[in-house]
Parts: sequence; structure tokens; C-alpha cells
Amino acid sequence: QVQLVESGGGLVQAGGSLRLSCAASGRTFSTYIMGWFRQAPGKEREFVAAINWSGGITVYADSVKGRFTISRDNAKNTVYLQMNSLKPEDTAVYYCATKKVGLATMTPLEYPYWGQGTQVTVSS
Repeated sequence: QVQLVESGGGLVQAGGSLRLSCAASGRTFSTYIMGWFRQAPGKEREFVAAINWSGGITVYADSVKGRFTISRDNAKNTVYLQMNSLKPEDTAVYYCATKKVGLATMTPLEYPYWGQGTQVTVSS
């Protein structure tokens, strides 16, 4: 069983920045694929970014490319999402997710472990 705990959400003005963190349990965190997803009210959960075990491969949704950066610190069992130039349409609950095998992919159903989510609200 893997437990994930997100933090770092909050209220920010458009154009501002936030950094989300996701702390994971498990002695083999360094082998996990990690992903960030988000869900706005009334919308389906959507992919934001993913990173492979080493951090050498990252994947982003087109809507966040150039603004968001995913990274990881395997010594701290933590993955981060640095969000810059935030827009009101980035407002959502952000979820951290992980899978133990496979590639850094965009499909939520491929990730069996999820955190509880953290709210990000961007005001205009």
C-alpha cells in the first residue's frame, strides 16, 4: 500500500505562483512513476504532468507546458509541481498519483494510488 499526502495549495492571484508537494510512503519510492492530475467542479479529472523514476522523463499537458514544472527528490520521497503564471482556469483540486510500474502516462485509470487532493484557487 502506498500513501500520498499533498500540500501547498491555496489562493493566489492570476500571474502568481504556487509549489505543490506530495510526500509518499514506501521504501521503493525511487522506482515509482509519479503524476499530477486536477479536477475542476463539474469537470472530469485531467492529466497535468508526470515524471519517471529518475526524473529524466517528464510529460506535460499542453495547457500547462512552459508554466508548470514537475520534479522529484527521491531522498525525501517527495514529488513537486511548481506552478508559475497561474490562470483562473487552473483553479481545481490537484491530486498526486503513483504507479509502481510502467511509463509516465496521462491516463488516470493507470494510476492505482491517489492522494486526498489539495485545492488551488486562482483569482482574476
